[in-house]
Amino acid sequence: MLGEDHKNIRRRIAPNFTHKALSTYTSLQQIIILKHLKLWVEKAQVGDSIPIRILARDMNLETSQNVFVGPYLGLKAREIFERDYFLFNSGLTKFPFDFPGTGFRNAKLACDRLAGILGNCTTKSREKMENGEEPSCLIDFWMQDTIREIEESKVNGVKVPPFSTDVEIGGYLFDFLFAAQDASTSSLLWAVALLDSHPEVLAKVREEVAGIWSPESDTLITSEQLIKMKYTQAVAREVVRYRPPATLVPHIAIEAFPLTESYLIPKGTIVFPSVFESSFQGFTDPDRFDPDRFSEERKEDEIFKRNFLAFGVGPHQCVGQRYALNQLVLFISMFTSLIDFKRDRTDGCDETVYVPTICPKDDCKVFLSKRFIRYPSFPRVGELVK
Repeated sequence: MLGEDHKNIRRRIAPNFTHKALSTYTSLQQIIILKHLKLWVEKAQVGDSIPIRILARDMNLETSQNVFVGPYLGLKAREIFERDYFLFNSGLTKFPFDFPGTGFRNAKLACDRLAGILGNCTTKSREKMENGEEPSCLIDFWMQDTIREIEESKVNGVKVPPFSTDVEIGGYLFDFLFAAQDASTSSLLWAVALLDSHPEVLAKVREEVAGIWSPESDTLITSEQLIKMKYTQAVAREVVRYRPPATLVPHIAIEAFPLTESYLIPKGTIVFPSVFESSFQGFTDPDRFDPDRFSEERKEDEIFKRNFLAFGVGPHQCVGQRYALNQLVLFISMFTSLIDFKRDRTDGCDETVYVPTICPKDDCKVFLSKRFIRYPSFPRVGELVK
């Protein structure tokens, strides 16, 4: 999207990622992360290693559903959603043959059904926000601001703002859910793999988190505590640089662009810049996993900003960047604090595969066990999402 349409939709999405909104999300994220970490340890109690790719994806699926659409996605709708989302995800790797029975056609039909379900969620949120209730998930924050704009339009006698119908908003929710599941799952898996292969980094993360938050406190990590975890945040950013989930992201050249001294990309050309390759250009010793490059002293993310493209740059930069990094930092903090883990290393286990984001070839097989006598006691999701 370009021009005023792009500015309008970005402006409407912005309230979903304010400090207040992100604080609401972090509480939900931690409750669901803890629930799934318990299940992972139980599953690994027989002493065998377990692959965690599907487990991490299930965790992200539940997290994103609760964070984005909260109480509006009922049990039956969740079952349909998970089935159709599987069909959609499978279709991404199929040839685009739009015939009945093909993976591509099944994905298109699933996509339409998913957008319909999310449109219904938007309608329910609109009713709740019109009654003046407090927002408890992303769609509520979006709808609260949308209702305000619609009312102002009526008072001023101007057209209803664009991108404000339930169907349109449901479609954008679908985009959010896709980004929050598969891309995030890739980063969680590489975080586990890289922390295992860099014990000195793991030790520093555990030391920092222990000095800020204790599982025995039975309290959720606050936004303020999250900000204080400088090194853990640097680890998260280095994971994303070192193994960017989406290796190729298509763009359109809105004007002629000099790629090199001898070649000019024509205006209107579809370009597939390699986010992966750019992450290994310019940075100091780029082939080394080194979280300190994102420290206040080195600031390589600012010095080599043109090469750090995992979240994009400029006006089309990822709107959910802060949410995605929060999910990764919260997971790293809780996973390393609550669980002892060790990779079940085999030849080629860290080679990358595309599913469609990049993941370790072995689906990140690990041995897991508890580090603490008991897990922290958090409130239930239902107590925050009503």
